[in-house]
Amino acid sequence: MKVETRDPSRMSRSELDEAFRSSPPGTIPVGRSRGTAMLAPGSALEGVLRALIRGLVWKGKVFRPESQDLKNLLSPFGVPGIRARVYEDLSWFDQAPAIIIDYSRTSLVARMIRDEIRQVAPGVYVGQIFLWKKRIGHFLLELPAGGAR
Repeated sequence: MKVETRDPSRMSRSELDEAFRSSPPGTIPVGRSRGTAMLAPGSALEGVLRALIRGLVWKGKVFRPESQDLKNLLSPFGVPGIRARVYEDLSWFDQAPAIIIDYSRTSLVARMIRDEIRQVAPGVYVGQIFLWKKRIGHFLLELPAGGAR
């Protein structure tokens, strides 16, 4: 599959898994990214879930390389909150290199969550969401042209 020619937001769960598996980690993003939660790709509920999560809960992440962390953009207003450490390590999904977003030591609320991302196209990352080491969904991160702000 040639990931760059497909729109990841329209992929099925198995296509997202293959895109993640076949992509390199890429560079750790810098600055503000637009996030799209994908908890039920390919299902009839996916569009509704995406709209609800984006409108009310989560809008993306702001990566801060100087402190090797990020903050999530939360609420309808995109308020920065829920900090995570960011580093490269092996993925729980396929034991290959990935960019890890680790909440275990930075957040009481989200300490049981770990995200993993890989770059599938310039400025576009596919992510895996783990809750207590069980994979529960995917997400996309899109950065402005050049991947940094």
